[in-house]
Amino acid sequence: MNSEILGVVASFLMTLLIAVPLGRYLAKMFAGERVWTDFMKPLERGLFKLGGVNPNEPMDWKQFLKAMLAINLLWLVYGFFVLIYQDKLPLNPDGNPGMTPDLAFNTIISFVVNCNLQHYSGESGLTYLTQQFIIMFLQFTSAATGIAAAVALFKAFRDKTTENIGNFWDFFIKSITRLLLPLSIVVALILTFNGTPSSYAGKDQFISMQGDTVNVSRGPAAQMIAIKHLGTNGGGYFGVNSAHPLENPNYLTNMTEIVAQFIIPTAMILAFGFFIRRKKLSWTIFTVMMLGVMMLMIPSISSEVGGNPMIEKMGVSQTTGAMEGKEVRFGPIATAYWSTLTTVTSTGSVNGMHDSTMPLTGAWQLLAMMINGFFGGCGVGILNYFVYLIIAVFISGLMVGRTPEFLGHKVEAREVKIAALITLLSPFLIMAGTALAAFVFTNYGNADWAVKPSNWLNNPGFHGFSEMLYEMTSANANNGSGFEGLGDNNVFWNVSTGFVLILGRFLPIIGPLAIAGLLAKKKYIPESAGTLRVDTMTFGLMTFAVILVLNALSYFPALALGPLAEYFSMR
Repeated sequence: MNSEILGVVASFLMTLLIAVPLGRYLAKMFAGERVWTDFMKPLERGLFKLGGVNPNEPMDWKQFLKAMLAINLLWLVYGFFVLIYQDKLPLNPDGNPGMTPDLAFNTIISFVVNCNLQHYSGESGLTYLTQQFIIMFLQFTSAATGIAAAVALFKAFRDKTTENIGNFWDFFIKSITRLLLPLSIVVALILTFNGTPSSYAGKDQFISMQGDTVNVSRGPAAQMIAIKHLGTNGGGYFGVNSAHPLENPNYLTNMTEIVAQFIIPTAMILAFGFFIRRKKLSWTIFTVMMLGVMMLMIPSISSEVGGNPMIEKMGVSQTTGAMEGKEVRFGPIATAYWSTLTTVTSTGSVNGMHDSTMPLTGAWQLLAMMINGFFGGCGVGILNYFVYLIIAVFISGLMVGRTPEFLGHKVEAREVKIAALITLLSPFLIMAGTALAAFVFTNYGNADWAVKPSNWLNNPGFHGFSEMLYEMTSANANNGSGFEGLGDNNVFWNVSTGFVLILGRFLPIIGPLAIAGLLAKKKYIPESAGTLRVDTMTFGLMTFAVILVLNALSYFPALALGPLAEYFSMR
């Protein structure tokens, strides 16, 4: 058990060791200063010329969003038709069929929006062509989209008064060529040398100890697994994700993957401070976020190590913790640590089954995705936190009787209204979606159009409600993990979560960028003795309190009906 804790501590320290210099590098690179990756400029110029765009053209927030949404729409249409007709395209050695329209609709939206919610199993649901040229391609572009949006926020507050928040194409391409691609090569090589497949060979066979012939899927897995974690995508090449022995062969790869999914969200927070020349502010934000992560992680580890009281009632001693759904190679502590980071960063990958975790662990996983502001996905984590920040500034201004200000710009009614709407969006999508699912399950239990909702849940009662709540929460948070006791590959879940996915992704990007664009063009107000400083721990704790109160009011009833009720029923 002590070695497991040491592994968690080592993984966290390694993340910080990489993230601090990486944050400094990102700030310099996106600011246009000289960095060691400038040798990529000829490639970038070629891509810009091929696309017919001018990377030096200034954009206001509306132009920036127009470019971002247009290219994402193009990828959505392209990917939808390729997934439907993948069986008629090359690189399909296992003869996998094309997707149904509703499954293709859900899948392409899921990967365009960086969620990677998978209602299919990778081995049988996709071909090698779609794994690489749809899924892996979108894992690069969706992560780069989030990073570009975050850098636009940085740019809005770097200059005192401006309408130029940077060029989307410049930020987007550099995110891939100078960040995601180099790091992915390093991680993919580590995985390949430790046994993860990286070829185009078809299924292999082996004879088990029982004498059974077993077919084992292979393919270009290492490449995809690298970017799925670095880009906080999380979609598994194999159906059981990083619990698969080929996707995560040993403890070294387990540490590599968990570090990979945490370094860019952490580095982006620190890059914010370096970029706008307010390092203290970024460290304050980092501290608040880490406080939130620890409040989720420590109870999760404690819950998993404590074991299952239902098994103890049967007189069975549990010396290794709650091991159902856990990899014996890693143990409950490593899985609890992973489950916390994968839900706070919106990665959504798993090295154990979340559906098998203890009820309180499930509650912390849900809460991490509901808050969706502690580190979050690549770039978008700081956008989500920014919404909480604006509300905290507004409330603090009311408390001290001053006009709210953020970094020298007055926060007025329009900005607060946008922040309030974005804050209300997530509870609406999650609660309304779960309520609709519960209604359909209760009233249309044998309906063919929803593929018999009575067959949705392998676990009725409180846990069944948690499974539906988790699916909607995961879709809204662009997370992609799931309580896999839920039968989700049907028309209802494919269509309903598809709409939640796209709204839960782009509106929380549009809102913060609109606020940043509106604030940036306002007259800059120099700091004075009466200015509310947002880089102090006092204000950081104020923001933390706002996050806790808003989410407690929004989600406690739903959590009480699901994981909390299950926990008390077990006691």
